[in-house]
Amino acid sequence: MWKEDEMRFRSRRSPVLGRHGMVATSQPLASQAGLEVLKAGGNAVDAAIAVAAVLNVTEPCSTGLGGDCFMLYYEAATEKVHGLNGSGRSPRALTLERARAEARKTGASEEDDEMDPTHVHCVTVPGTAAGWADSLERFGSGGAFTLSRVLAPAVRLADEGFPVGPVTAHWWRENEKQLNRPGNHQEELLSPATGRAPVAGEVFRNPALAATMRELGAGGKEAFYQGRVGRAIVEVVRAQGGCLTLEDLAAHESAWVEPIFTDYGPVRVWEIPPNGQGLTALLALNYLSALDRLEGLPHNGPDYLHQLLEVMRLAFADTRYFVADPALCPAPLPDLLSPAYAARRVAGFHPTRAQADVQAGTPTRSSSTVSFQVVDPAGNAVSFVNSNYMHFGSGLVPRGCGFTLQNRGHNFSLSPTHPNVLAPGKRPFHTIIPGLATRLDSGALYASFSNMGGFMQPQGHVQLLLNLLLHRMDPQAAVDAPRFCIQDGSAQGAAALEEGIEEDVLEELRARGHRVAGEERRGYAHRVVFGKAQVIVRDPVTGVLWGGSDGRGDGCVYGW
Repeated sequence: MWKEDEMRFRSRRSPVLGRHGMVATSQPLASQAGLEVLKAGGNAVDAAIAVAAVLNVTEPCSTGLGGDCFMLYYEAATEKVHGLNGSGRSPRALTLERARAEARKTGASEEDDEMDPTHVHCVTVPGTAAGWADSLERFGSGGAFTLSRVLAPAVRLADEGFPVGPVTAHWWRENEKQLNRPGNHQEELLSPATGRAPVAGEVFRNPALAATMRELGAGGKEAFYQGRVGRAIVEVVRAQGGCLTLEDLAAHESAWVEPIFTDYGPVRVWEIPPNGQGLTALLALNYLSALDRLEGLPHNGPDYLHQLLEVMRLAFADTRYFVADPALCPAPLPDLLSPAYAARRVAGFHPTRAQADVQAGTPTRSSSTVSFQVVDPAGNAVSFVNSNYMHFGSGLVPRGCGFTLQNRGHNFSLSPTHPNVLAPGKRPFHTIIPGLATRLDSGALYASFSNMGGFMQPQGHVQLLLNLLLHRMDPQAAVDAPRFCIQDGSAQGAAALEEGIEEDVLEELRARGHRVAGEERRGYAHRVVFGKAQVIVRDPVTGVLWGGSDGRGDGCVYGW
């Protein structure tokens, strides 16, 4: 699929190749669990839920049953892409007035437009349990592959223990403070020997999480939301002054959604529609198509990065305004994704000068997570994202459950006029996004991909696709290549440039007016900014699968 002389970035790792199936995750035990399911006859969705559950055990500082999930599913028999939105809603008793009043009690000013991420009101209903169950019910292979069966590898690891990976151990330790809240049950996620975060290589057991997954497997999502676990969630939230109820949990539903897409070069790129931020990646690709200036530019040179930074800032300006719960405030997607709108947005592009003040456009004339990829022997593909947000999320641990609750409500706006304003029973702006690409000439799968890490995700999607399509990198090289990241996902945010991008490029971008962060560009603390990517590409002639997994985490690809 790739000729050696075409591979313009030489990675230190080779891509993984396989013929029958492939799993790419951020944790080897999770990849192994997914591959075992495929080899036993399960399909891509069966394997994906097994992977997600194992990641909850092995990376609790990134993901879990207290968070949300999104899925894109490529159905090989029909060449159709399906989307699952497994994100939860705010408590129905939480009004904007209450949130603003309580934010001011903790020091926020009248002008502050978001809640403190540690505030209990940032806890939204966790959508993961329903997302797992609903995905399996609709697209799982059925028969022996029940929810209990696919959760079994995670239950076993939680019961027996697993050796903690070095990158996971680092972030567990760095974010241990999130767990230290009065009345919390943080001991369930700390080493019993030390009372602290486990160290690399330590065997960590989580019997409470094993019990939770057994109950979910046996009783389905109703057992989770309406049983012991649901009561424990409500208890810990209300003990902190929150207003979540059992009725909020019982009312939760996943949503099957029509994915949105744009065409770039030879592929159609698919994303989950709002309230996810996948729109950001599609807009950036549209703006690049409208500019049509990338061909022939050196990879990660000043002209190349200048153009990418400019289109990402435009895309963030749009999505940070227009992305909200579609049930309450739908975005004008046909207008936003139109070529005419893209042409208008890039009309002010200057080849050597950054735009000083990037604002949201007017699309009509009247006006941080884990992710992984699975491809099965039938050619079905799953791009799946499961996340707490901000490592341990809220840090709240429901008694006897073994997981933390997310704090996705932090992404609501407290501005009354904003489309993403907090309201009762509303889904917030969401950062987690899976990605798929299909071939324009045939409709066949081209790639399943993702790049975890908050607002890095759409930026990672764009950079990965350009590495594959424009620079002819194999999947592992595309993952390993140095990246940039506009760190706060805003139009005006400072950009970090990863180690490997030359210092003179950094200085040239500054000279053009770009805000470029200048902190140390080495070590774990810097690596996390650029997320963790996983990519599987399918050769259209041989059917061979090519996989890449991010060395910025503990992950690996297994091919079969």
